[in-house]
Amino acid sequence: MDRLDIMQLFVRIAETGSFSKAARAAGVGQPTASKQIAALEERLGARLLQRTSRGLSLTDAGQTYYEAAVRLLGEIDTAESSVGRGQASPTGMVRVALSAGFGRMYVVPRLPGFFDRYPDLSIQLDVSERHVNLIEDGIDVAIRIGFLSDSSLVARRIGSMDVATVASPAYLEAFGEPKTPADLEHHQAVTFVFQGAPRPWDFKGPSGGITIHPKGRVRTNDAEHIRAAVRAGLGIAHVAGWLFAPDIASGAVRAVLSGYAPNPYPIHAVYPSGRIIPAKVKVFVAFLAHVFAEEPSLRIR
Repeated sequence: MDRLDIMQLFVRIAETGSFSKAARAAGVGQPTASKQIAALEERLGARLLQRTSRGLSLTDAGQTYYEAAVRLLGEIDTAESSVGRGQASPTGMVRVALSAGFGRMYVVPRLPGFFDRYPDLSIQLDVSERHVNLIEDGIDVAIRIGFLSDSSLVARRIGSMDVATVASPAYLEAFGEPKTPADLEHHQAVTFVFQGAPRPWDFKGPSGGITIHPKGRVRTNDAEHIRAAVRAGLGIAHVAGWLFAPDIASGAVRAVLSGYAPNPYPIHAVYPSGRIIPAKVKVFVAFLAHVFAEEPSLRIR
């Protein structure tokens, strides 16, 4: 590992509080990481990390080195993005965390246009329905749908998500169309499972919010399986409108209970705080914001 690699490794250790997590993100073994940090401390003539009952912590010298390293690494990212072809053509890899269905339907199909504009950039997609730890997993930017609760992140709003209640025409012909959220008690629900439990369905009624706890024979933690189940006539789903936008337009499914739809949810690009945002990340997020603004189901409302 060269000096910059070791500096990046140290920053990851300081931010995650773990040699093993930082080593995994750097693609090296934990013994190698420990050896490299020991060599760094010997070269500097100062102890940077100390173990406590709560784990790893920075010494005063370690805190000073950490702040300088973060600043220097940010400046290097900025410098590398601004040379050669200039600010309009940054280089390098952008590591992006996003959900499977959203990425497959609305991000990957737009990448040819992005690469036409920025031929020296590449994209690594980290696909998961869970909220990854950006620092531990080495993520540059995550696309998150819904209201943010993590105040340690820096966010830019780039779109909106409507929630739609949908079913296939065949299902509605066989079982009838619900007229109010209360009618869902008598229907089969196709539900999204998050962190092991079915996610409640929220509606907006004349007197305020309405929460339904759906019941049905099909549950899944994958958006595209919900789409397949609804198209197969297995029940009603209450999910992201973007998931079914093509199907609603084609008539393959129908939206119901539109008068009870909740307010749109925001879509954000989020970054770790305390970092200079590299130009390569800025241009990718700006590209997505432009793409979403032209998509009726995703534009900010």
